[in-house]
Amino acid sequence: MVTMDAPPQTSLVNLTVVGDRAHLTLNRPEKFNALNVAMINEIIEVLAWTAERSAGRQDALVDAAGNPFLRVLVLRGDGKHFCAGADINMMRDAGANTPEENRADSERLDRLFNGLWAHPCFTVAAVQGVALGGGAGLVACCDYVVGTANLRIALSEGKLGILPAVIGPYVYRRLGSAAFRRLAMQASRIEAEEALRIGFSEQIVEGPDELEPAIEAIVSEVLTTGPSAVTLAKELTLGFDRWTDSDEALRQWTLDFTSRMRGSQEGQEGLSSFLEKRPANWKPADE
Repeated sequence: MVTMDAPPQTSLVNLTVVGDRAHLTLNRPEKFNALNVAMINEIIEVLAWTAERSAGRQDALVDAAGNPFLRVLVLRGDGKHFCAGADINMMRDAGANTPEENRADSERLDRLFNGLWAHPCFTVAAVQGVALGGGAGLVACCDYVVGTANLRIALSEGKLGILPAVIGPYVYRRLGSAAFRRLAMQASRIEAEEALRIGFSEQIVEGPDELEPAIEAIVSEVLTTGPSAVTLAKELTLGFDRWTDSDEALRQWTLDFTSRMRGSQEGQEGLSSFLEKRPANWKPADE
């Protein structure tokens, strides 16, 4: 079993662990948290470290020393804006790169977005100001998004004559075909009301001061759910997304999935606690 040892050393993002919650903050406010290669690499490293130390992946609430494994990851951007997309120098370099170098850059971005989308913790994005291009990709990869009233989101790549291909699978899964296609062609910013309507955000609050109460409310709810159930809900959904076999095979797969969960340590604890009319061991003490 892994332990909650020291997290990676970073300079362009901040990681703070408080109990079973990890708080990841993009920390280039003077650049509106634009993504450069160094920041992308740091986020990838932090996502891998937190994923490996998640309660769902470890099928345990604490490590050998009694330190809580992680159940929630909250992503923020420091300053006025969440993330303005790719750093201008990174975009300039892309124009002079070889096809092989651009492919390597795209693979790095894919590791970033897939690492967040597939993260075993429940992920929450707290979004203020703009989330453009890659910033919109980060938003799309999270399980729950709380935005402020000044939220502006754009799949802005089309304005540069390119397309949101790397972030595309994650935005497509969040929004669906029609909305993704329209926003990729439109490439302009949508406001908070439309982001809420089409499913880019689950909740809109008036301003930054209201973000924390909204985050606390959803996190408190999620912490009453078994951590392995949270993690495996993503596996279950991916199975549905990718299913190409018959309906009968799908039904059999869901039966196997259910049996595996019921026989797990968490499943046994959940059923026992229900029958014994007591809180399950993963529920906060005040629940």
